[in-house]
This record gives sequence, C-alpha cells and structure tokens, in this order.
Amino acid sequence: MVEVNFYDNDSVDDSLLKFAVIIAKTDGKWVFCKHRERDTYEVPGGHREDGEEILETAKRELKEETGAVTFDITPICAYSVKGKTRVNENINDESFGMLYYADIASFEELHSEIETILITDKLVDSWTYPLIQPKLIEEAKNRGFI
Repeated sequence: MVEVNFYDNDSVDDSLLKFAVIIAKTDGKWVFCKHRERDTYEVPGGHREDGEEILETAKRELKEETGAVTFDITPICAYSVKGKTRVNENINDESFGMLYYADIASFEELHSEIETILITDKLVDSWTYPLIQPKLIEEAKNRGFI
C-alpha cells in the first residue's frame, strides 16, 4: 500500500524536501521519460543534491531528463510518499518532495541515463511509479495547473 499526501508549498520544512518531480508539457502535449534500464515511463524528477535549492533541483532534473532548454516552471505543492513505491522498493519512512509544472518551449540533445523522451497527447499506461505519479498528475489537475 502506498500513501501519497499533499501539502501547501510553505507547510513542509524545506529541509525535508528530498525530491523534485516535474509534470511537463510542450505545445500542450505531455512529456515523459524512459530510463535506459527500465521499460516504463515517468515524469521527470530526481533527488536533491547537498546544498541545492529545491527549485534548482527541479530545473536541473528537467534539463537532464528531457533536454529542456527554455521553459517556465511553477511549484504546485509539496507531497509525501510512504509505502511500496514499485517492485522491490519500499519506503518505510515518509519521504517528502516538491511537485512542479513546466511548460517547455525548446529542447536540446540528451546526454543522460534517459533513453527516450515521449511527447504525447495522452497519459502513458506503463508507469515506473504507477501508485504515485498518476496521483501527482491528478493533484496538479485538482489545483488547476493542467
């Protein structure tokens, strides 16, 4: 069982934010990533590095995982996850992150662990984190970002 909770941006202490996840679109289409070691898709995102502002984490991960060069990025909300997130991965402690929305205007060639970028009119069926990422997208919709 996975528990995903949502919080207003300022209600979670910045020091607890370990991840940035970015729901991205370009020309009104969804942008998803496929890691070269997986057969599934995900929204861009990743771990915060030591000393990094969480917004900088989001910008870095968006560029690394999609090749985005020109984009507008906006915080949606903080979130937390507790439980089994995918096969063989279990988070016993509550893990916090910040959810963003990005509108990408231009891309450059990728040089990362990402094998493929998928730009599509519809949501994917094969999620890397099927119990988390659809909930993040639903929350972004509920808050009027998409």
